[in-house]
Amino acid sequence: QIGTLKDYYHFYHSKTIKRSVLSSRGTHSFISMEPKVEWIQQQVVKRRIKRDYKPGGTQSTYFNDPKWPSMWYMHCSDNTHHCQSDMNIVGAWKRGYTGRNVVVTILDDGIERNHPDLMQNYDSQASFDVNGNDFDPMPRYDASNENKHGTRCAGEVAATANNSHCTVGIAFNAKIGGVRMLDGDVTDMVEAKSLSLNPQHIHIYSASWGPDDDGKTVDGPASLARQAFENGIRMGRRGLGSVFVWASGNGGRSRDHCSCDGYTNSIYTISISSTAESGKKPWYLEECASTLATTYSSGESYDRKIITTDLRQRCTDSHTGTSASAPMAAGIIALALEANPFLTWRDIQHIIVRTSRAGHLNANDWKTNAAGYKVSHLYGFGLMDAEAMVIEAEKWTTVPPQHVCVENTDRQIKTIRPDSVVRSIYKATGCSDNPNHHVIYLEHVVVRITITHPRRGDLAIYLTSPSGTRSQLLANRLFDHSMEGFKNWEFMTTHCWSEKAAGDWILEICDTPSQLRNFKTPGKLKEWSLVLYGTSIQPYSPRNDFPKVERVRSSPVEDPTEDYGTDDYSGPCNAECSKVGCDGPGPDHCTDCLHYYYKSKNNTRICVSTCPPGHYNADKKRCKKCSPNCETCVGGHSDQCMTCKSGYYLNEVTNSCITNCPDGFYLDKNKIVCRKCSENCKTCVEFQICTECKHGLSLHGTKCAIRCEEGKYHNGRECEPCHRSCATCAGAGVDACINCTQGYFMEDGRCVQSCSSGYYLDHSTESGYKSCKRCDASCLDCSGQGDRNCTSCPSGYNLDTGVCVVGTVCKDESWAEGGFCMLVKKNNLCQRKVLQQLCCRTCTHKG
Repeated sequence: QIGTLKDYYHFYHSKTIKRSVLSSRGTHSFISMEPKVEWIQQQVVKRRIKRDYKPGGTQSTYFNDPKWPSMWYMHCSDNTHHCQSDMNIVGAWKRGYTGRNVVVTILDDGIERNHPDLMQNYDSQASFDVNGNDFDPMPRYDASNENKHGTRCAGEVAATANNSHCTVGIAFNAKIGGVRMLDGDVTDMVEAKSLSLNPQHIHIYSASWGPDDDGKTVDGPASLARQAFENGIRMGRRGLGSVFVWASGNGGRSRDHCSCDGYTNSIYTISISSTAESGKKPWYLEECASTLATTYSSGESYDRKIITTDLRQRCTDSHTGTSASAPMAAGIIALALEANPFLTWRDIQHIIVRTSRAGHLNANDWKTNAAGYKVSHLYGFGLMDAEAMVIEAEKWTTVPPQHVCVENTDRQIKTIRPDSVVRSIYKATGCSDNPNHHVIYLEHVVVRITITHPRRGDLAIYLTSPSGTRSQLLANRLFDHSMEGFKNWEFMTTHCWSEKAAGDWILEICDTPSQLRNFKTPGKLKEWSLVLYGTSIQPYSPRNDFPKVERVRSSPVEDPTEDYGTDDYSGPCNAECSKVGCDGPGPDHCTDCLHYYYKSKNNTRICVSTCPPGHYNADKKRCKKCSPNCETCVGGHSDQCMTCKSGYYLNEVTNSCITNCPDGFYLDKNKIVCRKCSENCKTCVEFQICTECKHGLSLHGTKCAIRCEEGKYHNGRECEPCHRSCATCAGAGVDACINCTQGYFMEDGRCVQSCSSGYYLDHSTESGYKSCKRCDASCLDCSGQGDRNCTSCPSGYNLDTGVCVVGTVCKDESWAEGGFCMLVKKNNLCQRKVLQQLCCRTCTHKG
């Protein structure tokens, strides 16, 4: 069986030629004739590219992880750089959300599960090695660290906090897994297995890869992968829907357009774009209308990049591209899912649309759609806001069921002529004649189109909604020389979100001819259809604080000049009226109230059995208003609240409603109350779990204790000396050293008197303490950093001027001997594999 896809199976033929361009033929071809076989397809290897790119302050007191102060995209405490706008991740943490009970998996080239920053949160049930067909997703190691991508993405999501190793994940209490699926042939089946792994356990799948970002490829999920997406959406998370987060692509330099990528262009994926720290467009960024939102990543070479975990238990400050943005979004979504585990896959997209913001993001195409949302082809609805998302998630009501309306336009073939625009106008009803498909309020809009054209890259396509919002579905692509056109390709836009579906939709196809095409053959628009996704009910209903009143009166019942009195009404009174009587059937017609009453906005008196939310029982049966932020109260002052309105928290000391818990308090999510931290904490996440200490105290694990002099630690009662090898320490024993004393060196968290084999002594540490660093992977032993300081080599390799090269048995090189090979050796070119083999004897000869 293929993953969790029911009734789909993998048959393996041992004699099929792996790289053949022809379909395999033989007796197995007759499987398709079996009566119970509905579909069969030979698997082909697909090219899938990881979406990192290869390039052409003040100490925060939150965490003791060394890289935390430099993580500019999480907090604004670095005075050396002007902090434009962060993603309010710390704000979400302060509300008590850190990703607990949420499971994220990284679909990539593996994950280093024993990395000190990952092993605490590693989840084996969210992991699998599809390439090796086993349960261990450890990456394959090589000298170039090619398979670092998945481990880097995982650290962004769920690196453990406060372990003094390296970095901090956005959802540092979430569970993290990895699927090794890119380190081998990628087929439709490999993708389907990965996308359908354990969908009742995994909440979020993060993918930072896709088809080639070369500006000429048009590719997307094939049959099995599409089935895996649909199954995940329909049945994942026990019917709430799996969450698929995707990097939008790095083809900016190739003038690529992410609408030609069927993964980011899918309604089932949350397509994430990138922005530099400055808010400028990164050079690698692709533009398209399917992008939902943006997170930070790298920009120009001088811009700061993303800090995360790296292979061989190290960390890096150079993670780049939209590869870095997608897992960042996955981490933020994990915070929202902790705030509300019952969010559906569509709820999450709605919350992202409602809470993302344009901020300082620099784009010349920002527009406001008819529903009031600012949106851009570069950044979608803007920079994600973690705090705003968890606040929205806490009070969220599930959106109405998704309706799908397919509007088939006329099939009249239209010729696309050079330097001209073809327009097709379709009056949509939103399937108003079919209640099960009726769409009034839009979510995703898809144009399914078939076009023939002599040079696909010359085309640009636009769609304008009935409300006037114009989406660019396709831009010209300089390197796309294909004559294949588009066959039932789906272009998707999110720019019409929450607009009305009914009305005139305008499709425009622009042909801007280049010099590289056949002008004798014109393009043709063969057919197109409109697929509208949305709801028949407004998803965001206004909240009514008071019960609906059947009749509103403009003057109070106490008015003696009323034109009509009790004599005019002879029917029954409302149950809330006293025995005095009434002049009508409603609670606003009582002459006197049985229990309580409140005054409505137009000063009408309404009788009720208990005071409504936002009111308290004052005197003489009257309900008076609480302070504006209180939901219930005992009086009208701001310090007399009992519970608070949505978005506010009750301070248990002052009894006031506030938007953020102050220093010295933490959020009790069950009671929505700001409670006091333990005595020594300045900030905390629970009563005894401190994240920052008061002056004169230091953080030891999760507790604040007296700051001891150097060389000592606090054992809970007094300061005790560190182990003799430690200059500073966090506790007892040799494993608790932070820095080493004279004559000792730090090696993998322990103080040693001399570096072990495979390590070298590094004198360049900023702290002044020397440490033992691991040699380059190509060396057995070394004298310094990099692959040119080897002193001995692994078996099968030879040492040549500090470099370990593959040991070979030299063959005859008589035709190349003499001047050529001597020049190769003289110019230090022997380390190049081809030249080393060509000039083997000369390169290995000493002297």
